[in-house]
This record gives sequence, structure tokens and C-alpha cells, in this order.
Amino acid sequence: MILPFDLRVAGLAAGVALLASVLSSAGGLQQFASRTELVEVYATVTDKQGRFVTDLGRDEFVVLEDGVPQPLSTFADGDQPVSIALAVDRSWSMANGRLAAAQRGGRELLHELGDQDRAMLVAIGSEVEVPVALTPDRQAVDAALQALDPWGSTALHDAIVTAFDAIEPAPGRRALVLISDGLERGSRRSSADVLTRVRASDVLAYPVVVQRKVPDVLEQLAALTGGHAQRVKDLDDLPSVLRRLASDLRHQYLLGYQPLRPTAPGQYRRIEVRVTRATHRVRARAGYLAR
Repeated sequence: MILPFDLRVAGLAAGVALLASVLSSAGGLQQFASRTELVEVYATVTDKQGRFVTDLGRDEFVVLEDGVPQPLSTFADGDQPVSIALAVDRSWSMANGRLAAAQRGGRELLHELGDQDRAMLVAIGSEVEVPVALTPDRQAVDAALQALDPWGSTALHDAIVTAFDAIEPAPGRRALVLISDGLERGSRRSSADVLTRVRASDVLAYPVVVQRKVPDVLEQLAALTGGHAQRVKDLDDLPSVLRRLASDLRHQYLLGYQPLRPTAPGQYRRIEVRVTRATHRVRARAGYLAR
């Protein structure tokens, strides 16, 4: 017997609904969704002298997730637009020339950005403020940066989380550049809160600490995200350090893959990036938190 068209459509819809129910109860739909997630990793490669290596091909990279090699579905090299959260410590401990040096260095960083890049300013004191939201107008960011006066204590942990929250929604490549003396005072969030937050993000972090030892939390922040933590002993060196940092952001490879093994939301996966040239070093984020 041939069923009327409406009944056949209804029967097909019921069958699809039943199949979806069965797959959902077995975790099948969740696994399928996780398999379609594209994991993006930005990698910086340097030689033994610390010079950027820009002539690597796709087949010279090896990406491992929890120790298992992953086939690359995305590869791009060369300069790509970036969105930067420039976070500057304006606390009283940054007086006596440190804030002025940070302002000079921040201006150099902004001048090095390209026409397609965007920036925002995060001011760190007893409270964390965002005087200028993300914008292509670098002059507006610089004007707000130069207007900062020393004020308050250093809610450094709160500032990192605030900056990540603010820059993360931007499309494409995103980075936090943090200039501080590294002294934490008055944050509501702990160092553990900071590291938990950054593990759930793919924002690069570049802490620059003036005249003091880089705190462990900032070293871990850089290592987890694929950025780089630096100590600047001489304030006069800060502008050149930030110019070099801008160059770092321009010399990165984009590597993308779909995980071979299905993930579950909240699961952390370790990432390791290698290159076939034995003498080269690679910096990339240490892992990601599945969504």
C-alpha cells in the first residue's frame, strides 16, 4: 500500500527523531559535535640564535594531542591580523620612571601594529579599568595610555582575567601584552583562578616584567598560552623589547586540526608542536579545554 505524502513525511521525521534520540543517549551526537571542533594553534619557531624562522612548510610540523599525532587541516604562515589587549600596571609601585617607561614601550608596540590590527587598553590599579575598548584606532589607545597616572595597588590577577574576558570574543588571533613590575596586591582572584581561566582560552599571553623577577604565575601564563615571559632589567630597554614582541606576533604559523579522538566538554587535552628541523625551537600553547 502506498501511503499519502503527508504520512510518509511524518514517518521519515519520526525515524530521524528516533535515530537522534538513540545517538544522543549513547553520546553519539556529542562525539560527532566534538569531532567537528577545529583546534587552532599559533606556533612561533626560532633557530639557535633566537631568530625567527619563516620558511617552514606544512609537512615540517608535527602536532600531537595527548601524545597522538594529528593530521593538519589548516596551515597558514606569514603576517596575520591580531587583536591585542595592552594591559599596563599604573600602581604606585610603577612610579619612579617605571610607568613612564611602560608608556614609551607601549607606544612603540602600537606603532609596530599593522593597518588590519586592533588594540585595547587595560589599566591596572586598585581596580581594573578598560579606558579604550578594542579598536583599529591606535592613536586613541596611545592617547589614553599616555594619560595614565600612578594610582592604587596592583590587582594583577583580576587584570589578567578581565583582559582575557575582553579580548577573547575578538575573531582570529588574539594576544595579551602585560607590562608590570609583577607585584600582586588586592586581587579578588587567586593565581589558581588565573591559570584555570587561561586554560580555557586560546589567547596568547606576553608578560613583560620590569626590574623584578618574573613571578611563577606569569611564567606559567606564558607557557600555557604559547606566549613568552620576559624580565627587563633596564627601563631604557623596554621599547626595544616591545618592538621585538610585535615582531614575534608577526612571525607565527597557524596550525589547525580536528581531534582524532572525540572529546567531552570540560576535558583538557595537552598539545605539543614539533618541527622536523632538530635545531629549531617551537613555542605554542600547552593544551585546550574542550567545549
